[in-house]
Amino acid sequence: MLVSCWSSKGGSGTTVVAGALAAVLGRRHEEGSLLVDLAGDVPVSLGMPEPPGPGVVEWLAAGSDAPADALGRIEVPAAPGVSLLPRGRGMLVDPERAELLVSILALDPRPVIVDVGTFVPHDDPEIDSVRRAFVLGATHSFLVTRACFLSLRRAINLPFRPSGIVLVNESYRSLGGREVADVLGAPIVATVPVDGAIARAVDAGVLASRIPRSLTDVLLDAA
Repeated sequence: MLVSCWSSKGGSGTTVVAGALAAVLGRRHEEGSLLVDLAGDVPVSLGMPEPPGPGVVEWLAAGSDAPADALGRIEVPAAPGVSLLPRGRGMLVDPERAELLVSILALDPRPVIVDVGTFVPHDDPEIDSVRRAFVLGATHSFLVTRACFLSLRRAINLPFRPSGIVLVNESYRSLGGREVADVLGAPIVATVPVDGAIARAVDAGVLASRIPRSLTDVLLDAA
């Protein structure tokens, strides 16, 4: 199973949702889970040092010189039950190679969670194509969004739709879950509360090891 988490506007909480989902699924599966970082924010969100070695960027750029089994050698431990495939350094290139990577990850016996990042109109076309491969090839494609008009407007203008929505619930918004689902044409699979415990866990670097109950409960049935 490959789950891609992405957003249409920065600050939506995509990295937090991806990291927490990987931790939740890692505890439920004997093999653990694999968290793939395309945006570069996962290490700091989990309170771990930046991995010094290669990552997705280098594997894509290496072409056929980097076989599928090389992926396992660049994984690093991220948290109990969670391995991380780091982003690496440089530009995400080679969309065809990205499609191959998606196919390989989809066959992994572990649940694979991908922090795809944010799609914005001025993205480099090649980088956009690489990240889009992870959205289109995922078993589950989750848009992480707030009930924000600007976020929804951007999401509607993207050339693809999510299979599910993780809604970051802000009680003061005029739009609710039903309106968000209707606008985007996809079901709400989880509603994440704006909770100080979640923010404190991220700030303390303990999100994956001590997931707040408010986050665990809503993500258990998402994937």
